[in-house]
Amino acid sequence: MGASPAAMRRRAADSPHYRDGEFRAHEPAHIVATSEAEGPGNMVATMLRELGRGRPRGDVPLVAPRHPDEPADLAVTWYGHATNVVELDGRRFLLDPVFGERVSPSAFVGPKRLHPTPGSIAEIPRLDAVVISHDHYDHLDEPSIRQLERSHRPHYVVPIGVDLHLESWGVPAERITSLDWREETEVGGIRLTCTEARHFSGRGLVRNQTLWAAWSLRGPRHSVFFGGDSGPTHRYVDIGADLGPFDLTIIPIGAYSVHWPDIHLNPQEAIEAHLDVNRGTPDSVMLPIHWATFNLATHWWSEPIRWARRAAAEHGVRLVAPKVGTRIQLSDNDIEAVVAAHQDPWWEACSAPADRD
Repeated sequence: MGASPAAMRRRAADSPHYRDGEFRAHEPAHIVATSEAEGPGNMVATMLRELGRGRPRGDVPLVAPRHPDEPADLAVTWYGHATNVVELDGRRFLLDPVFGERVSPSAFVGPKRLHPTPGSIAEIPRLDAVVISHDHYDHLDEPSIRQLERSHRPHYVVPIGVDLHLESWGVPAERITSLDWREETEVGGIRLTCTEARHFSGRGLVRNQTLWAAWSLRGPRHSVFFGGDSGPTHRYVDIGADLGPFDLTIIPIGAYSVHWPDIHLNPQEAIEAHLDVNRGTPDSVMLPIHWATFNLATHWWSEPIRWARRAAAEHGVRLVAPKVGTRIQLSDNDIEAVVAAHQDPWWEACSAPADRD
């Protein structure tokens, strides 16, 4: 499961965001046990009523990732859920690597992958760093870290406390940079800034002993915003003012519910977050993530991407919807043509009849 709560508490104590025994964001994140918005009953009743909606009805189409030996100025490859390979001004970063079969402390129970991984960790060329948003099992996967240590031995950039998980799995401390909100580091000429998100953390019964974060990655020519996990927050406007706009945003659109409105964005809120971090400018490209790979909520499997596309069209947002494993190169290409090339509704062939527009 990772580091002990006692070790994490000692690590967190010096942060100004650690108060009364836990990390605290400026906006609290709640889970609501009951809600009339999803019909009568409580959260358990909702889950039973909508059981099975979050799974595809056919095989999810995959594309075998094809990475160049030398990273491009701006490209991204989506491996499913929140796992991405970002190429930025000649550097390569792996975000939230989760290549395991389950996002759970158990190999036998818990959310299971809905499609195979499109490629292996060993097939990814040299990495400049691995960037992690927080320690939930669907974003921090011990088997994947151990694979990275066997094949890459990379540098890791993480929020405070996640470094202790990595060290407990054998990663040397000298290859880990841990940051608090608003702190930054540089990797190969790319400035990585740890930014506040509205979420929570924890891999067991104790919550919020490690920090959670979104990330700004800014090079000399291009920039990327990685949302990790977050609910709606006014911090997106602050991030846009301080660090934006961005050429590419990678923002979660799935696993939302009225029972937990503060911890995950719904697709409409994700589009609004994209606009906020870009100061309202329409030029940035948005890659929607955090859907298709694991069943973590009660909405239909393809509902997030269907809703996100409608909201993007309403707001004039350049949203791409690639198949899992697709590499999208934005540098040295016509942006409109690249966006147009990734609009095929590939999910329709494997969605339930009721899971369609």
